[in-house]
Amino acid sequence: MRVRDLLGVSARRQRQAVRAMQALLFMFIGIGLERGSTGVVVNGLVALGVTFLPAALEREYDLPMDAGLTLWITTAVFLHAFGVVGVPGLVESFYNETSPIPFYDHVTHALSSSVVAAVGYTVARAVDEHTEAVYLPPRFMFVFILVFVAAFGVFWEVIEFAIGQAAATVGAGRVLTQYGLEDTIFDLIFDLVGAVIVATWGTAHLTGVVGALTERLDGRSGTR
Repeated sequence: MRVRDLLGVSARRQRQAVRAMQALLFMFIGIGLERGSTGVVVNGLVALGVTFLPAALEREYDLPMDAGLTLWITTAVFLHAFGVVGVPGLVESFYNETSPIPFYDHVTHALSSSVVAAVGYTVARAVDEHTEAVYLPPRFMFVFILVFVAAFGVFWEVIEFAIGQAAATVGAGRVLTQYGLEDTIFDLIFDLVGAVIVATWGTAHLTGVVGALTERLDGRSGTR
């Protein structure tokens, strides 16, 4: 089963949505340059780069990154970049305390963590199928995904704190920002929400990518 089957939207429409978000990301970068905002520019550039990653993985490694998976990844990074740039003249940022959508940060964390969980699941399952030295029971995979995402979430929060402190020290614009301990706790909770979503239906929608990655691992090791 592919992601587009779940969404009920044609692959063509999903590709169009990806192109539209890529065009908007180019616009966000331009807005950041006009504002002189390092944070907007860097987040826009990183997000735009990530949107081209699925095509690169499919071209270079023959991984079946269908339109639905590409849309999933693109939406995650787009919403983050949009949250940073806000709506010129109306909303400075969807991440600050005056945001008209107070839960915006939680939504983007859940969506982004679902992508992280998918990567962790895909690699772990491919290694499990590639070698008999590793055996990961289905019930353990659920726990593994939660632990993997939780660990990554803590690591990300530390990075946010370190970058924020470094920016404050040198007087540079902030690329990543933290808003206190309570915000960090909620971020980690919603990271786990994204992890649970993937742990629940990841097997059905990531099977193709897992199979392709397993074949590449088999090929590199000479396994038949």
